[in-house]
Amino acid sequence: MTNFASRPTVIAACLAMGFGPALAQTAEKPVVTIKKDVSPVKPPEPPATPAPAAPPEEADVPSVVVAAERPTNRIDRQVYDVKSDVGSSNGSAADALNSVPSVAVDPDGSVTLRGSSNVQILIDGKPSAMMQGDNRGASLNAIPAEDIESVEVINNPGAQFGNEAGGGPIINLVMRRSRRPGGFGVINANGGTAGRYNSAVSGTYNSGVFGFQGGFNVRHDGRASTNETVRDRIDSLSGGMVHSTQFGSMSGLSNNKGGNGGITYNIGAKDTLAASMSFQIRDNDQSSQDRYQRYAAAGAVDSDYTRSTHRGGEARNYGWGARWEHKGSIDGESMKVDLRVTSADNTFNNAYQNVYAITPVGALDQKSYQDNVTGNRIVDFTGDYELPVDRAMIKLGYKVADNRSDFDTLYTSVDPVSHQPYVNVQRSNRFHLDEKNLAVYGSYQTRLNDKWGVLGGLRIEHTDLDVEQLTSHVSAANSYTSYIPSAYATYKWSDDTNLRFSYAHRLRRPNANELNPFVIYRDEYNVSAGNPHLSPTKTDSFEVGYETRIAGMETNLRAYHRRDSDSILIRRYFISDTVLLTTPANGGRSNASGLEFTVHGKITPALSVNASGNLGHTEQDLVDIYGFTSTRTASSLSGRLRLNYKATPDDDLQAAVQTMGRQLIGQGMRQPNTTVNFSMRHAFTPKLSLVLNVTDAFDANRIETITDTASLKENSIRRSDGRIVYVGLSYRLGGFTPGPGSIMRQGGGQGQGQRGSGGGGR
Repeated sequence: MTNFASRPTVIAACLAMGFGPALAQTAEKPVVTIKKDVSPVKPPEPPATPAPAAPPEEADVPSVVVAAERPTNRIDRQVYDVKSDVGSSNGSAADALNSVPSVAVDPDGSVTLRGSSNVQILIDGKPSAMMQGDNRGASLNAIPAEDIESVEVINNPGAQFGNEAGGGPIINLVMRRSRRPGGFGVINANGGTAGRYNSAVSGTYNSGVFGFQGGFNVRHDGRASTNETVRDRIDSLSGGMVHSTQFGSMSGLSNNKGGNGGITYNIGAKDTLAASMSFQIRDNDQSSQDRYQRYAAAGAVDSDYTRSTHRGGEARNYGWGARWEHKGSIDGESMKVDLRVTSADNTFNNAYQNVYAITPVGALDQKSYQDNVTGNRIVDFTGDYELPVDRAMIKLGYKVADNRSDFDTLYTSVDPVSHQPYVNVQRSNRFHLDEKNLAVYGSYQTRLNDKWGVLGGLRIEHTDLDVEQLTSHVSAANSYTSYIPSAYATYKWSDDTNLRFSYAHRLRRPNANELNPFVIYRDEYNVSAGNPHLSPTKTDSFEVGYETRIAGMETNLRAYHRRDSDSILIRRYFISDTVLLTTPANGGRSNASGLEFTVHGKITPALSVNASGNLGHTEQDLVDIYGFTSTRTASSLSGRLRLNYKATPDDDLQAAVQTMGRQLIGQGMRQPNTTVNFSMRHAFTPKLSLVLNVTDAFDANRIETITDTASLKENSIRRSDGRIVYVGLSYRLGGFTPGPGSIMRQGGGQGQGQRGSGGGGR
């Protein structure tokens, strides 16, 4: 074994608890909006011991459904209700995230938060294999938005959250779960342009000591796209510029089907057992065609060929879990033990056909095949203990996790003379990574007085990492211990105004793709490789928040600063006269600062507005291939404006404008873009509704990136199917009967219960 990091191995033997902690949610005001404005009411003094149903941070969380996108803030996170969005019945999880302030999901499924792509996505507070690597984008586009209860944005994660899957800020998808007695069901059926469709059925039933829930969904969807890349590089011999272009198109809609189920059993008054399972299956059928042209330094075309690709295969994601919850003898005392196992297996087969007008130097393949099999399995075993002490809450927890990733690429070329296939060993690759993680954490939260609430904690993680490059018979290992502190405070300025303060230290560990050193063939001009010498990125994040009501509008301002060291950036440089290598590398430091704001309220009784934005500034060190360091900067304004108009008691209209500002990415920069969406919902009856969604109404969405270095200048533009129209029906069964003309929504029991389940150790 070769140790590729110079860090000594330190094994954590004890749990150090953070001091100076935080929260008494009772020090914050709950302001809820139902059908008319409700004036804020100062909450009463809490009892000496917390109520048994919830820890102190949830004592003042309103158990009602609020307007779409309205945040229900807690001391360490912001909670957004997305289920009441007009288009939730035919949208996906990606659509739901695109309605959350400062979160953006592009057509490829890439997620950014405040302009940073270093984001963890959890499901009910736990990591999932389906949200790792290349699986994430496809999974977000396959999960129905209807299945999501709320979205939690945790910019500065606390001690109970680990550093898996990126270690950066967290987006937690809280899935729907109803605990109220009786049955409830939802049936959605939707059709869209270009043959798209989706449908879903879900329901819950609770009676006596048993509770059941489950659902099933199918989706036929996707985005066709076109791309164009113009590239110039300095010729090493002549010193002149060498010009090349790539123009391509891709088409194909994917078929997705998924399901989930769960059961709970109450053993007496103090113990509950629960089990759950889920699956998601999708195909990988796509077709594409790309034309590549290269011009010599003198200006003449010296390479011109077209490659046709057909992609097939299937991706399968599975998960199961078991949970035990115990209420102690003291009011508010509880113990939770949770086991989750998730796996993602992806098989895709590429068939290439090259037609050469002018054959590139060294090109041999006219016909070839690339078979890829990837697998990821996560075992996550956690325990969380909560103990109220006077007006405070102590939390202790542990985590034992194992994350295994496997990659197997077989590249087969066909001899142009004999037409016999043979294994191309230079493009075939097997790689295995095993990451074991042991963590303990402790936190202390209390209310200091009528004004101040504090929360503080410390997490200790020990990581063992084993890397095996099976193709080249190279093994490597790394082992290190991390200490991760966090602290929060709230100050109740007045009945209408709160101040919030937070700090967290985090690690961003490289993933399996980033560590795999094998050079992977993309096409004749492009290859990629990982870097086994990557060190984790260390992040310190600070935030100050101001929450108030201005002219009846709920207003939130948050100033933040994030400082990264050993940042993992994408470097691109030529390894031959024609081939460009893309690889990650530690790039020094980067800083991001900004001001985030949200405003929500009613302009008239029928018209409400939800506006949010992020004014950010980023600085990033860049090391070129010659070893010289330069600093790049970018300032940008991103934002959303959503207008909701209740035209009649049965009709809701919504218009949304979303703009993304300029972003630094690796050695390049992503240009701004703006999209506009429209939605409409008509209630035929309190249970039956018609929903219409128009995405990117003006067909304006595109991803443009610019790279400008000493050796490479490149402009790349990708356009996806923009304007997509969906129309469908949503029918709800059971549950309570709403008032005339209103839309039935699930109520407080499930939201309260789900928030509790999402707050445990990770």
